Amino acid sequence: MPNYDYVCQTCGHRFEVFQSMNDAKLEDCPQEGCEGKVRRLLGTGAGLIFKGSGFYQTDYRSNSYQEGAKQDSAASKPAKPAESAPAAAPAAAPAPSSAPAKSAD
Repeated sequence: MPNYDYVCQTCGHRFEVFQSMNDAKLEDCPQEGCEGKVRRLLGTGAGLIFKGSGFYQTDYRSNSYQEGAKQDSAASKPAKPAESAPAAAPAAAPAPSSAPAKSAD
């Protein structure tokens, strides 16, 4: 929920209110003894940067910065190694014997 700035048109009292975007605008000055009407001021807003798991500060960089970063990362990558020969298959294990063992009598 955002903070909204208001100013009284009669007494000039400025104040800030934390209210939902769906709430109605305030109309009356909260200053005691003042019956003036208030006007909501337009704010310039704040640059939001989400930090934490899943958000990165670099996600909001300018296009020129992102292009430069791509060129730097491409230049620093090592060359691909030549394809190596496929590994030899492991030797098959001897099959277990199904004949019963003979006992010495």
